Amino acid sequence: MDLDVLYEIDVPKPWKGAHPHGQRAAEQRAYREAVEQIRLADKVGFRTVWAVEHHFREGRSHCPAPEVLLGHLAALTERIRLGFGVTLTPFGFTPPQRIAEKVAAVDVLSGGRVEWGTGRSTPMEQTAFGVDREQSRADWREAIEIVTGMWREEYFAYDSPRFSFPRRMVTPKPVQDPHPPCWMAATSPGSAEVAGASGLGLLSFSIMQPLEAMAAQVATYREAARTPRPITDVTTDRVAAYTLVHAADRPGARVWDSVAWWYRNLAQFTLDWELPHLDEAARERAFPLLTPIIEGSVPVEEFDTGDMILIGDADTIVRKAKRYADLGVDQLICYVQWGWLEHQEILRTIEVLGKEVVPELASYTPNPPNTPKGPGA
Repeated sequence: MDLDVLYEIDVPKPWKGAHPHGQRAAEQRAYREAVEQIRLADKVGFRTVWAVEHHFREGRSHCPAPEVLLGHLAALTERIRLGFGVTLTPFGFTPPQRIAEKVAAVDVLSGGRVEWGTGRSTPMEQTAFGVDREQSRADWREAIEIVTGMWREEYFAYDSPRFSFPRRMVTPKPVQDPHPPCWMAATSPGSAEVAGASGLGLLSFSIMQPLEAMAAQVATYREAARTPRPITDVTTDRVAAYTLVHAADRPGARVWDSVAWWYRNLAQFTLDWELPHLDEAARERAFPLLTPIIEGSVPVEEFDTGDMILIGDADTIVRKAKRYADLGVDQLICYVQWGWLEHQEILRTIEVLGKEVVPELASYTPNPPNTPKGPGA
């Protein structure tokens, strides 16, 4: 199993100073530190950095333009792959021709290191961009087919009830032939099945769920990926899953408080924007740990003992990470910049992961559930 890193550019409040200077200073610092952290991840052996596209998420995810960050990183890194995690693909967010242009441009600048993640986002962002929520899944699929057509064909024209494009040469074309690997963000077994059946890699962004729920999602994906009907020219059969990771021999109160802040922020966003139409029973089935978080009790200890988060010394992280490998995860995406963690702490986490965890996981042979433990377990 490989290690990746994920960057949403967390900028938690309180910001020092009145508006607008407090926000501006905090954001600028977060971006500067993220770039330095990612450059270190490149040097110590991480496979991919994933940069999100999110809009209007106060305190979390101050990263609305991943192509800018990844283009900047293309000149500052040598080996690490540059992942769009994700481009928001339904019509309304960004026209397909702009997606084709910006993803290919980063692939050119990086010498062919792009991973192209795709997704639909949530009602909060969809409504702000005028995205047709009922059509978002169909639009997502159609947009992917349009983008890959623009990369494949010298001149491209298209006309459908949802999108029209006159005959044009879309430039540049990507370095990777025929194009970068394509992934789909998924938070439910239904989405995992769509990704597998479509020949796309699975970006498992499920959170606030026990690992058993993630295992079911991975199993659903693997079954669907056995007989895919690919919607791109590159079939990808890999699973990447993310979680909070922090290396510390004796994690202090601020680390656990940061975990609580992060989950509480996400839980409130989920309740406000993703699940407003569900009754309490349906909400509990979708996110079994949501209710106690909303009520003010973040079960940090449960997250820790259940290996939903990876916090501790290198041996602890290796032991916990192996559970993800055993469940079928190919790339563990380490979310390292979150809450009130200091820059130097994050750099140390990346260094520990690169020097002590990456080699251990590279040589580890996964043991799927209900199978005998083998050498290296």
